[in-house]
Amino acid sequence: MKIFTFFFCFICFSGVFAQSKATISGNIKSSENENLVGATLVFAASDSQVFSTADSFGNFSATIPLGQVKIKIDQTGYIPQNIQFEVKKDTFISIILEKDIAHLKEVVIANNKKSAITNLSNGKLSFNVKELSAVPSVMGTTDILKILQLTPGVQNSGDANGYFYVRGGDPGHNAILYNGTPIYGMSHLLGIFPFYNADHIKDVEFDKSSSNAKYGGRLSSTTLLNSNRKMPSEFEIQGNVGILASQLSLAVPLNDKNAFYISGRKTYIDEIVGPLLKSGKNNDVKNMKYGFSDANFTFLSQLSKKNLFVVEAFASGDELKIKDDNLALRTSLKWSNFTISPSLNTAISPNVSMSNAVYFSQYSNDLNMEQATIQFAVSSYVKDFGFSNSVKYAIKNIPVESGLQYVYHNLQPQRVNVDNFATIDNESPKIINANEAAVFTTLKPKLSEKLFADLGLRINYYTSGADSYLHFQPRVVLNYLPTEKYSFYASYNKQYQYLSLITTSSVGIPTDFWIASSDGIKPQSSNEFSIGSNQNLSKNWSSSLGGFYRLMKDLLEYPYGVTQFNEVTTFKNDLYVGEGKAYGFETMVKKSNGRFTGWLSYTLSWSDRNFDELNNGKTYFAKYDRRHNLSLVGMYDLNSKWNFGLTQVFSSGNRFTMPTSWYFINNNPVKEYSGYNNAQMPNYIRTDISANYYFIKTAKKESALNFSIYNTFNIGNPVYVVLDVQVSENKDKVVVKQEEKILYRILPSVSWRFKF
Repeated sequence: MKIFTFFFCFICFSGVFAQSKATISGNIKSSENENLVGATLVFAASDSQVFSTADSFGNFSATIPLGQVKIKIDQTGYIPQNIQFEVKKDTFISIILEKDIAHLKEVVIANNKKSAITNLSNGKLSFNVKELSAVPSVMGTTDILKILQLTPGVQNSGDANGYFYVRGGDPGHNAILYNGTPIYGMSHLLGIFPFYNADHIKDVEFDKSSSNAKYGGRLSSTTLLNSNRKMPSEFEIQGNVGILASQLSLAVPLNDKNAFYISGRKTYIDEIVGPLLKSGKNNDVKNMKYGFSDANFTFLSQLSKKNLFVVEAFASGDELKIKDDNLALRTSLKWSNFTISPSLNTAISPNVSMSNAVYFSQYSNDLNMEQATIQFAVSSYVKDFGFSNSVKYAIKNIPVESGLQYVYHNLQPQRVNVDNFATIDNESPKIINANEAAVFTTLKPKLSEKLFADLGLRINYYTSGADSYLHFQPRVVLNYLPTEKYSFYASYNKQYQYLSLITTSSVGIPTDFWIASSDGIKPQSSNEFSIGSNQNLSKNWSSSLGGFYRLMKDLLEYPYGVTQFNEVTTFKNDLYVGEGKAYGFETMVKKSNGRFTGWLSYTLSWSDRNFDELNNGKTYFAKYDRRHNLSLVGMYDLNSKWNFGLTQVFSSGNRFTMPTSWYFINNNPVKEYSGYNNAQMPNYIRTDISANYYFIKTAKKESALNFSIYNTFNIGNPVYVVLDVQVSENKDKVVVKQEEKILYRILPSVSWRFKF
């Protein structure tokens, strides 16, 4: 309450100090008439500097002393502008920025690489998806999650896994927000295909620490996927046709004030890969069919000069079928996502803008198995009904954003049905309902000429049944800029997570489910500290160094696989509760200009867990404790027709539990373990290459062939290990052999990308 009273006093008395000052406001657009959201402006006047950022309409405002002023305008991918004039009264200006071709194919760590590192804070990264087409991928389209795995602090999940692991956290500790709406199902089968249509996503913002108090509910990272909100002036069509899947996107202007974007994808992997699987002699998978499709929709309506109405929707569906006549087994697994979110963005004044949105998000999966006379089914879902509000304004030239959020959670963790099996009780866990409300405030004050802060406070209230929690979550980031070439940061974040992902499979088969804090299951929590520095080494080269330390409490483990087969699942008793710790060192070197661009990243990290019920209560390594993660990304423009891409990945193998000895009891072999996660998979090594040949390449038209090879050198990276136990005839000797299961090796692809 004191904070809001302080803010109110500032607003009431700000006019007293404005007598010798004037307000400069305006709008920033591109040469294509697109509002440049997030463009930064630095106002230098009377030996002082004032910073401003363009809002969702491209509007900005700043109050400065009267007299001469120099304004520097920066936006990623555009040529910076410098304006100088004398300020005598309140002034409105319109600014147009031209695209800078030299910025293409750049992973952006600072808002502008040519300027001082003034906007790089703790662990944040943003990039334009479409400008990374040279990075190799299976389908020839940009894979957002795979690119994130090539950056510092993000663990490579290996093959057959669509998850990613950030700074020692679990996969469910990462929030993925599609235009502000949470997505709970995060991958297609085995992580082979990109989960999102890159043609519909304009840019990605990734924060390894979730340092913005506007976002909460996860212990690790926040990934914002932002679709295109530029009002198209003419009809556009673009897409990608490949040997495994195709996609198509349309931009359709209805009139000057209304338009929509629509995108869709579909795979025909069964027609291409299915015959190859059936022809293999040593293939374990028989009669397998898989398919997925997804669609994105964005509707834009400029209701007035100050009001923009947007409707965003996303839907995806996957189905996997396996039939094995030898085992009389038939299996069907379906999973799907659906989200819809109407929002209204309002520019109240040059200094104040507001956004309001409601949303619905649903993820569900259904597993059905039939073998002989037994029918077994497991299903789960999570549904969110939410509202989000935020207001951006300034107090004495300090940018502030405040707002409130509410979400109603409705979950079914696991619904189990078994027929013709008398020993099974078919009761299922009850549906969980929960309410979560939050208020947040962020401030970005300038503490001195070289010290800047990003301060935030998020207050969460959560209730489910008889359980309720009130949590205060402070976020602090300090940035120190001693020179134009170097900057340093330090941060602290407190996080709570009320919905937890329970993983039941070692590979990317989505039988995992979400559970909410209820019936005595406490929310997970973490405290994270990080420090680091960033360097502009030259015009083309930059680097970053950093370290982090994270403590996690009330982590959850579910050791029973897909479900328990011999008793009713009661999650309160079956879930193990423990603690975790993660720490490490991160570094990155990046080249941004010239024919050759790319980056090198390396992470050295540790992640361990401690559960009373596991490993005799002793600390053990987490499953994805991968000591070393090294990634090299290179893109080379040979000429106007050809460009090439290369990614080289190396990481330590993930952990698993393996018996260390065998002995006999009543002539039956018994295995004995020395510790939990006591073994390690082989190191993961993969080289991908790609080439793009452009028939046409202009701002509005494109026609190109993409050639990509995933795992070029055909290295066998095992997905899991099977122990083959053989006992001698007189049962006096046991021979145990490790059999490494490899899902796929080299995967070539050819696709045609077009736009007109």
